[in-house]
Amino acid sequence: MGSRHYSATLTLALAACATPQATTLDDFEATLAAQDSATVALTRWCDAHGIADPAEVRASPVVGERVAVPPSLRKTLQVSADAPLGYRHVRLSCGGTVLSEAHNWYVPGRLTPEMNHTLENTDTPFGRVAGPLGFTRERLASLRGAAPGCPEATILSHRAILRLPDGRPISALVECYTAENLAISRPARPAR
Repeated sequence: MGSRHYSATLTLALAACATPQATTLDDFEATLAAQDSATVALTRWCDAHGIADPAEVRASPVVGERVAVPPSLRKTLQVSADAPLGYRHVRLSCGGTVLSEAHNWYVPGRLTPEMNHTLENTDTPFGRVAGPLGFTRERLASLRGAAPGCPEATILSHRAILRLPDGRPISALVECYTAENLAISRPARPAR
């Protein structure tokens, strides 16, 4: 190989190393799929992409807007017609950047009194509050774009159920992920 060819190859290889990899919706979906908690996934995404330092996800209530209760919600959550349900409509943000909007119907009777108090009185995300219960996530649907109840600019929508280790559902979710997740100018950092 001539020195001119070697030099051109080396230049291209160095340029490829210096160019941040494009963040794609596939990358984002893989991050979400790797976690039972969207809060944990968004926190890791926020940290890896330098969206905020420290990477801390907060849940800001959306006041005055409420999505219609899905007709099969009580059956999905395996509760009686008179069992109390909790509802949170929040925007999950990291450092002021809104990463998702979520509708969460949950069963207060399957959470501790402390968890219910935190959900009703703080901006702590549901996933962080209920995490000690060891829930798992069952994704019911995924759609690139806006599902019913999501803002028009949504790039990815999920419907999911969170279940206790014994299989009982604690939450039914509609999650609407924003384009801000992909509007990242900095290269991804390795996970800490």
